[in-house]
Amino acid sequence: MSRKRLILELGTGNDLYGENYTKASIRAVQDALHHSSLTLFKSLDIDPSSMTVEVTVGVQRPEDVDTKLVSEQIPYGRVQVTVVLGGMNVPAPDNQTTTVVATAAVAAFLELPEERFVLK
Repeated sequence: MSRKRLILELGTGNDLYGENYTKASIRAVQDALHHSSLTLFKSLDIDPSSMTVEVTVGVQRPEDVDTKLVSEQIPYGRVQVTVVLGGMNVPAPDNQTTTVVATAAVAAFLELPEERFVLK
């Protein structure tokens, strides 16, 4: 068996007024998911719950992200969420608020037999 990355999608999300890092992170993950469609599961008769999905989110305050809520955005597979320093805060000094911008990378992996998909 060999672990193979099937897809890597990137997304961005924000919270304009609430300064909520979880909300911005969820929106970034949803943005990434809306860029992809994994049709190979039906085409190749593979159970989608067999994949591992690694989600990496970047925000300026990683400790303020609820990883459980972020992981619930992924519809299939075993999900791992890692939050790192990244993204961006955009201050608005005139009204004392900060817009939170999150970035996300969503990677899906499958364990596949070496001989299953060989081109001849």
